Amino acid sequence: MSLKIDQDHSRFRAIVRGRIRENLRKYISKGELMGKKGNDVVSIPIPQIDIPRFQYGEKQQGGVGQGDGDPGDPLSGQQQGDGTGKAGSDAGEHVLEVDVTLEELAEILGEELSLPKLEDKGKSSVVATKDRYVGVRRHGPNSLRHFRRTFRRAMLRQISMGTYDPGNPIVIPVRDDMRFRSWKTETEPVANAVILYLMDVSGSMGDEQKEIVRIESFWIDTWLRSQYKGIQSRYIIHDAVAREVDRDTFFRTRESGGTMISSAYKLAAQVIETDYAFDEWNVYPFHFSDGDNWSVDDTLLCIEILKKQILPRCNMFAYGQVESPYGSGQFIKDLREHLGSDDRVVASEIRDKDAIVESIRDFLGKGK
Repeated sequence: MSLKIDQDHSRFRAIVRGRIRENLRKYISKGELMGKKGNDVVSIPIPQIDIPRFQYGEKQQGGVGQGDGDPGDPLSGQQQGDGTGKAGSDAGEHVLEVDVTLEELAEILGEELSLPKLEDKGKSSVVATKDRYVGVRRHGPNSLRHFRRTFRRAMLRQISMGTYDPGNPIVIPVRDDMRFRSWKTETEPVANAVILYLMDVSGSMGDEQKEIVRIESFWIDTWLRSQYKGIQSRYIIHDAVAREVDRDTFFRTRESGGTMISSAYKLAAQVIETDYAFDEWNVYPFHFSDGDNWSVDDTLLCIEILKKQILPRCNMFAYGQVESPYGSGQFIKDLREHLGSDDRVVASEIRDKDAIVESIRDFLGKGK
């Protein structure tokens, strides 16, 4: 019976996985994730799946439909409507919410977009050591002496020798009674990759543009976390000046001010140089903007910062240009003109939410 249940559950999960993959592009472009549960699971709406349910036989006694009553009597605990609503001809929409781990979600994303595994540049050797107690032994330092085990061993010895007096229960351990905790030193990986999210919050970046950034950042984050055992995320917003913020502020900041992209690149370069050694970290900066910059001189300064400070220290630099009715869209053209031949630079144009899928493929499809 247990094996049969496991088989049914596996089959049901396979069906769910297939439906998620069929509708993945819709989930990505529309942001149809019904809410995160903890850090590892999301609830996803899966339409048109029949939920397994019990069906009772004719011999079932008691319950609804049994006992005294006349036809038409309301069921206990049920409320009747007022009957004023209009009849409809459409079928009701029944949506099943299924919990899916982020690991499964990343795997489905990789399959659907044919994403290659990322090339770890040999920086995943960052480890931390941790001592874990695994048992008890007869020798060790007094600082690791296991009092309860030592006391019990001494009591058993005195009882077996007949020297234990219940009326005067004094237990004196000797050297052979001593027991000590034993430990094992384990190494575990710590965060070996960092994602730097940079976003333009100037006056030309509206709510729709920021929603595109939010959706795309979620899927990028999901994929990269499936590739590395540990990862950190840092957030930088900028208009004419740049500052580092937390995730909530990153997505909720209201747009205002002009645009000076170099301010964000200067801060990103400083963060990378200060906190993330080149030989220990995989660094992924993602910059989102509408492509409007203050001046040609500032754009040239951005190119210089990228060439000399950011690109030599990162696996890939990704620039996503979100279309805005108020932005000039010039920056991606300048980026391609000056750095188009550098395969570490990936630039993607994101016209609207429907373009998010291909933009993710642009960024992650090279496996860097």
